[in-house]
Parts: sequence; C-alpha cells; structure tokens
Amino acid sequence: MKQDRYPYYAAKSFFDFEFESLGPNGRIRKIATFIQINQDIFSFGFGDLDERTGEISDTVISNNGDGPKVLNTVGAIIFDFTAVFREARIYVEGSTPSRTRWYQMNLTAFYEEINNSFMIYGNRNNKWEPFQSGVNYMAFLGQRRPIPLYQ
Repeated sequence: MKQDRYPYYAAKSFFDFEFESLGPNGRIRKIATFIQINQDIFSFGFGDLDERTGEISDTVISNNGDGPKVLNTVGAIIFDFTAVFREARIYVEGSTPSRTRWYQMNLTAFYEEINNSFMIYGNRNNKWEPFQSGVNYMAFLGQRRPIPLYQ
C-alpha cells in the first residue's frame, strides 16, 4: 500500500512490531503482534502500549487524529509479515463491534488494492465466505495470493 504510514520496527522473531502514533495527544507507542493459533493461522492484534504497566490495550481510544495513518501502518505490517510467512492466514477481529466495522469500512475502501495481493474472507453466521462489500462480518481472514510461476 502506498498510503501515508509510520515507520515501524520488527522484533527479531518478526512476530512483534512497534511504531509511534503522532498527534495532538503526543507520541503513543503502538504494538502489533501475530500469535500463531494453528499451523498456518495467526491472530493479529494491535494496540497502545501503557508505558507504566507494559500492558497492551486494544480497547483504548487514542483520539490522536491519525486513524487512517495507523491503519495504513498496520496494513503494511501485515503485508511484510506475509511476505516472510507466505502460507500464513491472518485472522483479524476488532476488540469491539465498532472496531470490526471500522476494519470492514477500510477493507471496502481499499479492496481493489488489497485484492491484488490477498484473498480476503469474512465470517458471517460462523461461516467463512469471500469478502463482499455491504455484508456485515464478525471477523476477517486474509491470505497472500500465490505467486504466479510465469509473469
């Protein structure tokens, strides 16, 4: 994705990433992480790092005025992670229904670009189906498209 995003840093394992949100509420450290839940399925989550406790909160609302830039950064992290772990399927679910809707709105807005590299599925009524605009989903699953043998 070519949209404006923050620089980010990966841990040696390439499962954890960090970046800073900059806005009217100052610098807010964000942590993004991939947790392997099955052989090739990774749950993705991100949130604010509480500097005092070291805990990561995916429910706090930062209101730093940079939501699109944060989401573009998260998209770039997923893109880089799946470049290394090509067979990985990435599971994403918002910590609240409104966050899940926000993810869906952004998937819809950038679907053409995302669809070039990823196959996206939505979970509706406990069943996975190819992502469709205008359908409300509870969670999302994405996987890199295979690399064509001949281009």
